[in-house]
Amino acid sequence: MNWLKLSALACSLVCTALPAHAAEYPVRPIKLIVPYAAGGPTDVLGRMVGEYLARDLKQAVVVENKAGAQGAIGAEAAARSEPDGYTLFFTAASIFVLNPLLYKKLPYDPVKDFRMLALITDLPVVMEVHPSVPAKTVAEFVAYAKQNPGKLNFGSAGTGGTIHLAGEMFKQMAGIDMVHVAYKGAGPALTDLLSGNIQVMFDTLGTALPPVKGGLLRPLAVSSAQRIPDLPDVPTVAESGYPDYVVGVWFGIAGPSKLPDDIAQKLTASLHKALGDDTFRASLEKVGYLPLRPKSQAEIDKFVATDRARWAGVIKALNISLD
Repeated sequence: MNWLKLSALACSLVCTALPAHAAEYPVRPIKLIVPYAAGGPTDVLGRMVGEYLARDLKQAVVVENKAGAQGAIGAEAAARSEPDGYTLFFTAASIFVLNPLLYKKLPYDPVKDFRMLALITDLPVVMEVHPSVPAKTVAEFVAYAKQNPGKLNFGSAGTGGTIHLAGEMFKQMAGIDMVHVAYKGAGPALTDLLSGNIQVMFDTLGTALPPVKGGLLRPLAVSSAQRIPDLPDVPTVAESGYPDYVVGVWFGIAGPSKLPDDIAQKLTASLHKALGDDTFRASLEKVGYLPLRPKSQAEIDKFVATDRARWAGVIKALNISLD
C-alpha cells in the first residue's frame, strides 16, 4: 500500500472519529421529546416549534411523545440521550421547577442533566370566579373570603400543579382560607366551576379565555407582571394589592447538559429566529400562547432560578411532598 493510500486511510479514520458536532449539523432528523400525550395543548405547542426548527435547519424534526409521571418519563429519556443535538426536550415549568421541589426522588436533575436553549412562552393564569360569587375585584373577593372562611372552594388539575400552587400562593399572600379541590385534569375542574360546584379557579390563559369572553365566568385578575392584550381591562394581581404575586406557566427547549457549544448556539439561534418571526408569533397567539422575546443564557438562568425560589417558599409553607 503506497503512501497516498495510507494517507487517505488515515484521513478516513480521523474524519470518522471526529465528534458529530464537527460536521455540518444537522445531517439527519432531530427528535423532539414532548413529555405529554399527543393532541394536548403542550403537544400542539411542541409541534409548532418543531415545524419551525425543521424549516430553518432544513432537516426533519420528529416529535416523540413520552407521557407519564408528571413529565419525568420524558425528562429522563432526554437527560440520558446522546448529547449530539439529535435529541431535544420540550420542557415546562412544572418539570424543571415544581417536580424537584415536590418529589423526593426523580430520575433526572434539571440543573445537572440539562442545558436550556430557549424559553418559548410564559402563560399567565387568570383568577376567575363563578358569577354567584359577589365579588368584582380582588379586594372584594378577599373581603368575602374572610367573611366566609373555609366556605370557598378552588379547583385545580391536580395536587402540585401550577394552577393548584397559584391558588395556594394567593391564599398565603391574602391571608384567606379556601379549600383546594383536586381534579384529574383542568377540564373537569373547569366544568365544576361553570356549574358552580366550586367558586374560583386560577386557570391558564388558553383554557380560561373562552368562558371568560363568553360571560360564563368573571375574571378578577391575571397573574402576569403586566396586563395582557386578550384581557386589557382585567388588572394584574400585583396591581390589585399583591405586588409580589407573579405566576407563569412557561415552556422551553432544552438539550442534554453536555451538548457541545457550537450545536447549542446553532439551535438557540434558530429558536430565537422563530421568536422574532411575526408569522410564528402570530400562530402561537392564535392558539392562546404568548411568545416571549429572545433571552440570553444569563437571562434564562435568572428567569428559571427566580421561578424556583418563588415556588420553593410556597411549597415549604404548604409542607407537601409527593411520592
